[in-house]
Amino acid sequence: MGKFKLPDELNFITVGRLPQKVSNTSLEGKICVITGTTSGVGYEAALRIAKAGAKIVMIVRSKQKAEQLCAEILAFSPVKPDYYVADFANLTEVRKATEAILANYPKIDLLINNAGVHMTTRQLTNEGHETAFAVNHLASFLITSLMLKRLVESAPARIIQVNSEGHRFNGLKIDDLNWEKRSYNGYAGYGASKTAQLMTVWELNELLQGKGVTINAMHPGAVKSNIGTNNGKLYNWFSRFIIQPLLNSPKISGDAIYYLASAPEMEGVGGKFFNLTNVEIPAKHAVNRELGKQVFEISKQLIHLDKENVYEI
Repeated sequence: MGKFKLPDELNFITVGRLPQKVSNTSLEGKICVITGTTSGVGYEAALRIAKAGAKIVMIVRSKQKAEQLCAEILAFSPVKPDYYVADFANLTEVRKATEAILANYPKIDLLINNAGVHMTTRQLTNEGHETAFAVNHLASFLITSLMLKRLVESAPARIIQVNSEGHRFNGLKIDDLNWEKRSYNGYAGYGASKTAQLMTVWELNELLQGKGVTINAMHPGAVKSNIGTNNGKLYNWFSRFIIQPLLNSPKISGDAIYYLASAPEMEGVGGKFFNLTNVEIPAKHAVNRELGKQVFEISKQLIHLDKENVYEI
């Protein structure tokens, strides 16, 4: 009898057990823009990439925590990090921070969109978007879209979208992105945001063909993080005492992001979904290109870039 093979929808089980790839490539002279760096996955990624010699430019929500991280990096690196403050649930603030970075940095070599949130109840941002969808998808899509031309001008360059196995929860209904017609489910809401992000990765990858810029998505592993701590005392108690003890250190995520950002063998590799450092097959619904093109166009409208020329690269 032949060796048993899991169906594609379950291949994440096998891939999750594979050994991780490593890189020791210097990033000296590189400019890395990274979001959500003040805890967990983003924090570890910022430290690892800074240790490789890159200049870290952060978009963060907390000025105080950003200052602390800058001091930590300066303790081992001669390259001064920089930061810009924005609430990722406020796309106006995200746009202002991104435009400030573009005004100050004529070259960007790496863009890592890591900031994320998990909601247990339906909440809308001040701009009228479901919060998880705004933070996890629209904010990263806005930053990426505004930086496309600069990244192409800086080629070779890489974009990494920190996604999640949570995209497998799905929940994406293109005619109900704000959950007005359904009862809100936190897992499905999270899945909808991550599915949308993945779908736009495929479209952006196609747009970037031949431009010297690659874009990939990755699952950062089952690791400890502060995601979801906005959901109240009961959730935080459950997370702290039940969930977090079962999870790994986010250092493995930082190392994986550094590999994807630096490894020579990743040069020219785009349009992939990685479980840490290994290629994985996403859920079937997330590779529906017909729906993905609709999500791409709707996302452009929601971030008010449908009439701008940022995609003419």
